[in-house]
Amino acid sequence: MPYEEFRPEFTTVMDSMSRGLLDGQLLEGIVPLVDGLADRLERGARAADIGCGTGHAVNLLARAFPRSTVVGYDLAGDAITAARAEAAAWELTNASFEILDVTALPPDPPFDVVFAFDSIHDQVDPAGVLAAVRRALTPDGVFAMMDIKAATRLEDNLDNPLAPLLYAISTLHCMTVSLAHGGAGLGTVWGRELACEMLEDAGFGAVTVHDVPDDPLDSLYVARLT
Repeated sequence: MPYEEFRPEFTTVMDSMSRGLLDGQLLEGIVPLVDGLADRLERGARAADIGCGTGHAVNLLARAFPRSTVVGYDLAGDAITAARAEAAAWELTNASFEILDVTALPPDPPFDVVFAFDSIHDQVDPAGVLAAVRRALTPDGVFAMMDIKAATRLEDNLDNPLAPLLYAISTLHCMTVSLAHGGAGLGTVWGRELACEMLEDAGFGAVTVHDVPDDPLDSLYVARLT
C-alpha cells in the first residue's frame, strides 16, 4: 500500500505523536547529544531535516538559532503546507520547505548538519538516501539520525516489551509503503546493527549511538565522515 493511501490522516497522526517530544527534548535533550552542534547552530549553520513532515523540528530549530538557516524536505504536500503555515505564524525568515524525494538531496551548497527523525527506515531507497546525505554534508558535517531503538534480529528483541508494537507498525505501515514502490522494505525494526552497517556503507566513518531522553522508542545515531 503506497504512502499516499495513508494521507492526509497519517500527517496528522505523526504530527501529534512527535510534537510533544520535539517540544520537550529537541533543543534541551537531542541537540546536546551531538558534540559541538549547539554552538555551531548558534554561530550560524546550514541545516536540513529530511522527511520533515509538518516541519515542527525545522521551525523549532530556526526559532532557537536565528543565525542558522534550516530547510525541510518531504514528499507530502499537505505536510509541507502545514510546515510553511507554522513558519509564517512564527514569523521565521530562516526556515524554508520543499517537496522533494530526498534521494535527490542537493549537495551544493552543502549542509553542516542533516537531521532525520524516524524517516529513514520507511524510505523506498534508504541506502540511496544515506548516500545522498553523505554527499550533501560539508567535510566536517554531521548526520543526526533519530530512528527506532531495537535490534536487527527478531530473537534479540524478545525481551523488548515494545517489540509487539514496533513489529505491528513495521508490517502495517513502514514496510508496505516501501514495498509498494519496489523498495527495500526495511520496516520499523531494521535495527541498530543494520543501521550502523548501512551508515558505514554510505561512507560515514564514525557513528555513535545515544538513547533519546524521555523516548523509549528511539535512538540517536550521530554519524560523521571521519
